[in-house]
This record gives sequence, structure tokens and C-alpha cells, in this order.
Amino acid sequence: MNAIVSIDSPADAKRLAEANTLLTPRFYRTDCAAIDAIDLAPVAAEFDALLAEFALDVNREHFERPADFSREIRTLDPELRREFLDFLISSVTAEFSGCVLYSDIKRQARNPRIRDLMGYMARDEARHAGFINQALKDFGLGVDLGQLRREKRYTFFRPKFIYYATYLSEKIGYARYISIFRQLERRPELRFHPIFKWFERWCNDEFRHGESFALLMRAQPRLLRGHNRLWIKFFLLAVFATMYVRDHARPALHAALGLDPTEYDRAVLRITSEISRQVFPLVLDLDRPAFRRGLERLARWSAASAAAAARGGLGGALVRIGLGAAMAATFVRLYCLRSLPNEPPADVRCAPAW
Repeated sequence: MNAIVSIDSPADAKRLAEANTLLTPRFYRTDCAAIDAIDLAPVAAEFDALLAEFALDVNREHFERPADFSREIRTLDPELRREFLDFLISSVTAEFSGCVLYSDIKRQARNPRIRDLMGYMARDEARHAGFINQALKDFGLGVDLGQLRREKRYTFFRPKFIYYATYLSEKIGYARYISIFRQLERRPELRFHPIFKWFERWCNDEFRHGESFALLMRAQPRLLRGHNRLWIKFFLLAVFATMYVRDHARPALHAALGLDPTEYDRAVLRITSEISRQVFPLVLDLDRPAFRRGLERLARWSAASAAAAARGGLGGALVRIGLGAAMAATFVRLYCLRSLPNEPPADVRCAPAW
């Protein structure tokens, strides 16, 4: 059963954007002073080169919405419409989350390099969020981003957790967007909404943002060794598992794009894992049968939990508790699987994989 509830009104869109669950994007606070105090000397040349790329603002005019944008929308099957709207609302929330976080760090920063970097990334994320929101407004479901900023609950993450999680989120965002874009290049008849035409250069922003966090980690080598390897493994698994479960809750969307969600996710995870070799001292063993079976169980039990929630009542609540415990145990077993050691190259900067 699909885990996505009805999305028929601005109130539904607001509720979904403000939700705080294991599968929905969160808003974050962090120790901005600690980030501002980073010694960037070890990566100064690479950092300045990256800032120069940001300053060029090659996508300055890319997110201009054409006048006929809304007229291209076809009448969608109800299930596809619901899953596509869920995808858009989740995406606008995630993009705006980055904008809020980066803006907050910039506001408090004194280090000119950190301030410039965060300003550039906030600029990009604001464009992305605004562009997606315009598509939602065509459905009469635009999200009030100012209200979202005020009312969504914030989670505090230590800076190193921000680095690990955001690096992976930006890189997996790149892999997702470019995979969809290439698929629709091959099969343009499946492009049921014009927003997909923007994904190629959009994903380049995501890639560049990930490179920024790679440099911040490279400037602090202690974050990539010792007990921090355990945290890196945790965030790799958490980000990968979340994407897998969430994508398998959108079967109609993937079918419309001509994608099998399992094969699509495996390809995205592989791209992201290969990119992460540029920085992380380990990668997950994606080909291990136990790893694949564990992800499949998480997706299956998440769907069953959503079905139990829809039924409601004491019986549904008890089923959800049992499934939640089973999913937690599966996550632990996945975490205990052997990871593969990796020796990152001396030069962190890498070109997009596609």
C-alpha cells in the first residue's frame, strides 16, 4: 500500500512540508561558531578555486520559468499526481532546509571564506526551492516558505554531523537528478512535466555543494579517522536506507518515468558511493546480498507500517510498534555488516560521474 496520504489542498501541502518523521526532510541548527573557526589553510587553494566557481553563477538565468510552463501540465492519473506532489513537496522542503541552514551560518560567520561559501549555497538553494514551489503553485499547492521557516521544528546537529549528512545529501541529490535527466533524454515521451528539463544543471549545483563539504572535512582530518569512521558508516547507511524506503513508496512515479525503483536506487547508490570514495575512508558493500535483503525488508515493513497507520485504532498502533522494532533491528544488522576500506586520493576535487 502506498504510504503517501492525500494531497488536495494547501493545508495538506503545509502539513506534509512541516512533518518531522524518519523519512521527511528536516530543518537543522548547528554550532555556527565552530564552523566559522575552521582553519582552511590546508585546503585554501582548492577552497578559493571553488569560491571562484560559485562567483561565476553559471546558473543565474537557468531557473527562469517560461511563460508556457503551466500549460504543459497534462492531466495525471490520481496516484501519479499524488506521488509527484509528494516528490515536489519533499524536494522543496529539502532545498529550503539547506537555504535556511546556510543562511544561518552566513549570518553568524566572520571568516570571509565561510561567509562567502554559505552565501553562495544559500543563493542556489533558494533558487531551487522557489522554482519547485512555482510548479506546486500550478496545482494550487504552493508552500509558504516564510511560514515554513518559522513553524517547522528544528533539529540540532553537531557540525561534523552536518558535514557527513549534508555532503551525502548533496551528492545523492546529484546522482538522483542526473539519473532521471539521462533517462528522460533517452525516453523524452515519458517527460510528463517540464520541470525535469531543468535537472541537468540543477544537479551540478548539488555536486558543487557536496564538494564544499568535502573540503570542509578535508580541512579537519580528524573527522575522517578514528571513532568518526563509525559515524561516517552510520550516515552512509541512514541516507542510503532513507532514499531506498522513500523511493519504494512512489511506485507510480517511477513507473511513469520508466524506472524500476530497485534498479534506479541501486544505480544512484553506486554513483554516490563512488563519489564518496573521494573523501570517506570506507564505503558500504552494496553488492552484499544481506545488504540488499535488508533494504528490501525496510521498504516492505515501512509500507506495512503506513497501511497500519491508515487503518488506525489500537490494532494498527500495535502493528506499527512491532514493525518499528523490526525495522530498528534490521538497521542495526545492516550497520554491523562489514564495510569496505577506502583510501581517498590526495586531491579532493572530482568531476561529476556522468
